[in-house]
Amino acid sequence: MGSYSIVGLGKLGAGMAAAIASRGHRVIGVDVVPAAIDAVNAGRAPVQETDLEETIAAHRDRISATLDMTAAVHASDATFVVIPTPSAPDGSFDIRYAREAFSAIGAALRTKDGYHLVVLTSTVLPGATRYGLIPLLEEASGKRAGADFGICYGPEFIALGSVIRDFLNPDFTLIGELDQRSGDTLEAIYGQVLINGAPAVRLTIENAELAKIAVNTYVTTKITFANMLAEICDRLPGGDVDAVTRALGMDSRIGRRYLTGALGYGGPCFPRDNQALSFIARAVGVDAPIADTTDRANRSLPPTLARRALAGIEAGARVAVLGLSYKPASHVVEESQGVALANEIAGAGARVRAYDPLANRTATDAVARGVEIADSLEACLADARVVLITNPDPAFRALDASAFATAARPVRVVDYWRMLPALEGTPGIEYVGYGRGRDPGADDVLAGLWARREAR
Repeated sequence: MGSYSIVGLGKLGAGMAAAIASRGHRVIGVDVVPAAIDAVNAGRAPVQETDLEETIAAHRDRISATLDMTAAVHASDATFVVIPTPSAPDGSFDIRYAREAFSAIGAALRTKDGYHLVVLTSTVLPGATRYGLIPLLEEASGKRAGADFGICYGPEFIALGSVIRDFLNPDFTLIGELDQRSGDTLEAIYGQVLINGAPAVRLTIENAELAKIAVNTYVTTKITFANMLAEICDRLPGGDVDAVTRALGMDSRIGRRYLTGALGYGGPCFPRDNQALSFIARAVGVDAPIADTTDRANRSLPPTLARRALAGIEAGARVAVLGLSYKPASHVVEESQGVALANEIAGAGARVRAYDPLANRTATDAVARGVEIADSLEACLADARVVLITNPDPAFRALDASAFATAARPVRVVDYWRMLPALEGTPGIEYVGYGRGRDPGADDVLAGLWARREAR
């Protein structure tokens, strides 16, 4: 069994450490935060992530952590760098933290005998590894990349809330290799660690860097296309976005995944990778209208939907927003559409009360003034005139008509994920399954459209 060091004990880094240890390998975590080091060494999770606490505790005999980069590099065969690369205002990624880590790794390599593989896992732009980071390794180590040590770019395609599962069971592994030995070494590591035997796609470093952000940009485009269909179906007589997307998903060229028309995408990866692709396109003199339009369309949804949700509702009405995390079973609110929608509605003058099973605390700094965070689902729904279900969390999927009994009557329930169709026709409840046509003026619009064409 191998021994690996992981630099950065955030959600992805700590999740990778736990996952690799669960497969029987020795893992040494490195971080600059003493509290993270202490947590791991005590058998606890340094961050909140599904199954992380239990996995670290179960395999604590193979997981340790240290502030000492040199000790970690010397005691391992390969080092994975999982450092934040924050987005800059222009859409690019800031690699200052990665540069610090690579300089420290290089210093450790100077005094280490034998071959060592360095794998950059953090998302970066094309060229960052070769021109921004490898020179630091060579300068600090006094050695040559490829000849004296290996280097790969190995990003992960994971979702927060399922990091361990996704890492061990990927669709494929993406390897950007400096040379064949580096790529062979990383592919062999994946072969020993992964559960599902996923195939490896081996590219040059720059092609792999581009592929990483291109995958996420393509997925955001697909999500946004489905959301456009939901808007159309919402205004189409008898429109049903689920029926339409099911039909589209039957085509093998399209597929069903990420084709559920609802609210827009969010989280720490999708929005920024889309913007990063646009940035690198501009940098090399290429227009990227698809990426630009996708980002613009995604950001336009909350204000558009806020206006529709409040149509015909008295000023100052109480609005309940169910869902603040960017996805179910998560405490992450970064780029959350639920938060954006709550803020838009508060800005329109409504009294907003919001609730999330996991994200209440993390949403405190993200919501605008005028958005109250309720400590329970029942408290959130109390006296609400409008209820917006912005997140398909199981807690909201289990609601029935009795849950709205304490709400002010009548109550409008806008279900962006169409989870509660049984509410349709319930006395005192105006159920709006977003993406299913209910616009009373839509028949006249279509009839008038074709009448005008026939009159030509």
